[in-house]
Amino acid sequence: MSTERNDGPQAPGPAIARPDPGAVTATALGSWPGTDPAEAARIIRGELGEPNLPHLAELPARGVGSDAVGRTAAMLVELPVDLQPHGWRIVDRPGMDHRRAASALSTDINVLADVIGSEERHGRWLKVQCVGPLSLAAGLYLHNGERVLRDPGARRDVAQSLAAGIVEHLAQVRTAAPGAGLILQLDEPEAARVLAGTIPTASGYRTLRAVAEQEAAHLWRQLAEAAAAGGAAQTVVSLPSSEAAPFAAVNNAGLDGFAVPVTGLSTGQWEDIAAAAEADRTVWLGVIGTDSAAGDVPQVKAIVDSVLRPWRQLGLPLARLHQVRLVPAGGLAGLSPEAARRVLARLSQAADALNQTVAEA
Repeated sequence: MSTERNDGPQAPGPAIARPDPGAVTATALGSWPGTDPAEAARIIRGELGEPNLPHLAELPARGVGSDAVGRTAAMLVELPVDLQPHGWRIVDRPGMDHRRAASALSTDINVLADVIGSEERHGRWLKVQCVGPLSLAAGLYLHNGERVLRDPGARRDVAQSLAAGIVEHLAQVRTAAPGAGLILQLDEPEAARVLAGTIPTASGYRTLRAVAEQEAAHLWRQLAEAAAAGGAAQTVVSLPSSEAAPFAAVNNAGLDGFAVPVTGLSTGQWEDIAAAAEADRTVWLGVIGTDSAAGDVPQVKAIVDSVLRPWRQLGLPLARLHQVRLVPAGGLAGLSPEAARRVLARLSQAADALNQTVAEA
């Protein structure tokens, strides 16, 4: 499989301002409950006002094409997909499934433009999300039914197509949010398994060979460079909580930071977080679990303690807390809209409390 690309000189991207809120801030990781993109946009932007970071909502409850892999596959350039019983498959020409995924994504951007247009103050920043190249290669299938992940050439083609698609996606989002700086989040829920070689083959009887950390870093760097060329001020990788979470590969890729749930982090992983903070990278800490359908949220004090205790134990100065963004530990699609709203509100309250702690120090 191959895609024809023009690797000649590219036009310079738009001038990029660097996000520098100078304070602890909050955002969410993308997925949202329900099927109404206008309601989602209004709630997210209402709860994550300045200096926090609103995001383009993902609504997987809408069905085919609104799931994470299908939505990202709709961004691919010259690689159409369709949905098979085993998952999304790369095909020769776009069909109904591809068009449905692309239409949902386009609708979300258009609705966001309407919501922003109705606001008196639009906000300075906006985040968009897509599945990263490792997890996308694990979730997409070739004509022969095998995962893209199995074929190094296919992995490369998909990553190049995604890089081109991200540039186009950022351009579309800029029209919906004129003047807003953009931040890209790459979701890599399968990164640890891809690097460990534990992703099963299509038959399920064997596992696929591990991808080297050097290749992972290269693919992430390629995506980040494309995003920067398309006007993104930062690229951050969202990783699951795991002892095998590849912080080193993220750091080697030169990305702007990573998101990770705080629950279950080892001492060594906190030391990796400290190293990232000392290298002026942004650290998004998942401080509210999302596995409760009731949407129970911890008290502000508990959230503050979950950040300050390890921060101080690592010897990090409070002055570096402005590099922290508070996020949920995962997507919010499994909650009710009201429960998801409470999560955002609590994140914002906890960020304010951390900032107050810094001011009083």
